[in-house]
Amino acid sequence: MPEPQNEPRNRDNRPPRDRGDRPGGDRGDRGDRGDRGGRDRGDRGGRPDGPPEIDIEKLIADSLYLDNQAHVVVSRMRDMDSGTKSQLRRLYNAVRRAVRAPESERQHEFVMLRARLAYTIARHSLRSLDTLEKLLLQVTRKNDARGYERFKDLFEAIIAYNE
Repeated sequence: MPEPQNEPRNRDNRPPRDRGDRPGGDRGDRGDRGDRGGRDRGDRGGRPDGPPEIDIEKLIADSLYLDNQAHVVVSRMRDMDSGTKSQLRRLYNAVRRAVRAPESERQHEFVMLRARLAYTIARHSLRSLDTLEKLLLQVTRKNDARGYERFKDLFEAIIAYNE
């Protein structure tokens, strides 16, 4: 028995599948994105794993470097993620608390902050913040008050530029 002619068909003469059964729901046809714009988080396709790491020594020594890196992180956030301002502010408040912790507890607070940041990145797919997680590891290993302060300054600049 012939099928009704009014149903749309794809090139293999199959009915189109429901968009709800694809991860991410209705995002339109792949043809809309051309070469997918390099935004597919799962497929790195020979590209490096992101921008180079932020150099903690340069961050401490050069305010313009700090400002430039904040712009880079915010730009990546806008391109890659859908992170909310409130998520960032919660993390920033945790950074501020960790910086204010007594010197004997500061490194521990930053270790726990890194765990919290890693959880937030994984939970909300905020891959653009991977660079901050790597930097936080450097800062924690260095265990220098100035490094902690500069990390807080960088985070503050990211919050400001993301508004």
